Amino acid sequence: MLLMGAVIFGFMWLSQPSKEDLAKQKAQQEQILAEQQKEAAAAKGAVQIDSISAAELSLLKSTIKEHGTSTDGGRTFSLTAGDASLTVAGDKVSGSLKVDNASVSVDKAFDKAPADAALHNRAVAALKTAISNFSKNGDFAKYLSGKDTTVSLQNGLLKVDISSKGGEIVQATLKKYKAFNAPQVIVFNSKTNSYSFVLSTNSQRFDTKNFYFTPVQQSDSTVLMQLDLGGGTKWGLRYTLSKNSYLVKMEVLQEHMEKIIPQNIPTMDFTWTQKMSRHEAGQMFEERNSGIYFKYSGADVENLNEGKDEHKELTDNLKWISFKNQFFSSALIADTHFTGATMDSKVIAKESPEHDAFLKDLSVQSSLDYSSIKPNPASFHFFFGPNLYPLLSSYDKQISPDEDLQLTKLIPLGWKIFRWINTGIIIPIFDFLGRGISSYGLIILLLTIIIKIILSPLTFKSYMSQAKMKILAPDIKEINDKYPGKDNAMTRQQKTMELYSKAGASPFSGCLPMLLQMPILFAMFTFFPSCIELRGEPFLWASDLSAPDAIVSWTGQIPFVTNYFGNHISLFCLLMTVTNIIYTYLNMQSQQSSSSMPGMKWMMYLMPLMFLVFFNNYAAGLSYYYFISLLITIIQTYACRFMVNEDKMRAKMAANAKKPKKKSGFMARLEEAQRQQQKAMREQQKKGGRR
Repeated sequence: MLLMGAVIFGFMWLSQPSKEDLAKQKAQQEQILAEQQKEAAAAKGAVQIDSISAAELSLLKSTIKEHGTSTDGGRTFSLTAGDASLTVAGDKVSGSLKVDNASVSVDKAFDKAPADAALHNRAVAALKTAISNFSKNGDFAKYLSGKDTTVSLQNGLLKVDISSKGGEIVQATLKKYKAFNAPQVIVFNSKTNSYSFVLSTNSQRFDTKNFYFTPVQQSDSTVLMQLDLGGGTKWGLRYTLSKNSYLVKMEVLQEHMEKIIPQNIPTMDFTWTQKMSRHEAGQMFEERNSGIYFKYSGADVENLNEGKDEHKELTDNLKWISFKNQFFSSALIADTHFTGATMDSKVIAKESPEHDAFLKDLSVQSSLDYSSIKPNPASFHFFFGPNLYPLLSSYDKQISPDEDLQLTKLIPLGWKIFRWINTGIIIPIFDFLGRGISSYGLIILLLTIIIKIILSPLTFKSYMSQAKMKILAPDIKEINDKYPGKDNAMTRQQKTMELYSKAGASPFSGCLPMLLQMPILFAMFTFFPSCIELRGEPFLWASDLSAPDAIVSWTGQIPFVTNYFGNHISLFCLLMTVTNIIYTYLNMQSQQSSSSMPGMKWMMYLMPLMFLVFFNNYAAGLSYYYFISLLITIIQTYACRFMVNEDKMRAKMAANAKKPKKKSGFMARLEEAQRQQQKAMREQQKKGGRR
């Protein structure tokens, strides 16, 4: 019982509030009482005169003496923060406050019989705000006001402007890229972007965005934004821009911060917000490919939904966080990790006046491991640059040799198999051609030819299958006429399969080569909208291969299709559609007639028109690729017709039919299944006859 009593007594003694805390509580109580009295007086129609309580005045004096500066050996202390500049000499408080954007003497707040009650009350309110700022920010309070200066670091690729207000990067400009409405791409801007660190004690929180730092230029490529808190205590952010790089190293540096931040505080908070700006003329794709991406430490890359609002709370450690646009990204990569995060992504509504200039509202709140006794408690790399595959791939090893950062996942290249085709085949060929050819229209043409040459064996096999099926069409019709009706369905199917087997043909042999080509078609579908090399590149009438090549535009809305079709007509997409219709016509000619399904013919011709609706708003480079691909396919079709003699093929198929043919295991199983089904049908018919 004695030990318990000692523990309880010790806990109560250690937990008792300090004199400063008691003064704050008393000031808050007096402020509440004063507000209640003011409300009561206002209800009676009287003019209430505000005043500074004794507790508030005492807190003001003690705070200025504790955190202010003295030039006369400790007799006078001064502290300037925000809109207040105050001095304490003995028990007298002097100085100035900003009221209604004008500087007034602090005496206006202490006047007990003011001539102008309204001005007096506003001065009291300004002084109370100053007292709150002084006491809340402690040693940091002196940096609540200052001069906002900007220091610039730049190389041949990137320019970053760093402000003394908040010690943060306020603008990152990509020198070699243009926006659709600006001479340069600005991926980071103080009007739409902000980040800060929050340091905490047991009772206070210090947000770095509120303070004015002192710039210390250490070299042409390095600047330190520093807060000198007195007594050898310092805290700052050092930025280093690498040569010919899109990377900016950001380091947290400190000295003797344990005097302010207790050593038992294990984390500091980090917040980052951005209203993402538009950079592209094709807004639909920019919206679809913009959002928050992040990588789990030692795991894969994920992202928030890019098409709708989403809120996500993560508890696992994160290696990096990125605000990603279609072609450009701002990414913050931790040398260690972020400890969980809360993320929000909100799509700017189309009816909003901001929709023409912005895409999304993005925000991240996270934490980092922190120790007040470490001189370098945290380090990061900012990436401000293009989503260029070779570039991002090179940074993986440069920044983190021990862990694959997977920064290339910022480029959406489709599902795993499509991504593998893009990264293993398409991008290497594309980059190889780009080293010696300046015209990307010509590069796409050569890339298409190379792909069609690689796929030509499959194309030839598909055509041969179609030719065989066309030759067998009269025989199949004869079987259908000989075994009509549902009762003969199994016999008709069995005879047809026997015909295919004897002739060495298969209705599936034409489909398989087409299916094998589909992954490449889908890979190209994801490659072109993500290919930043095409951005701003002209070809023929298209001014930008990464945007629609509109030849006719309008302002009205087409019901049901405007969201897909847009308010224009793209010429490459139109040419692709016409070519697709011609190819469909040739393809229908080479196939057996389908009089039993006359509607199928019109469906085949309807598909190209549907592609026109959905592809009209896509990048001109993609429509150009499909247009060239279809043209080459038509040429290959005519070449196959020239090389294949149908009379010789018919004779060869007839010779194959006379040869004894060993049944494959699949055919044997299929015929056995057909016999069993026929037997079951006969048994069922017998039972029906007996009834």
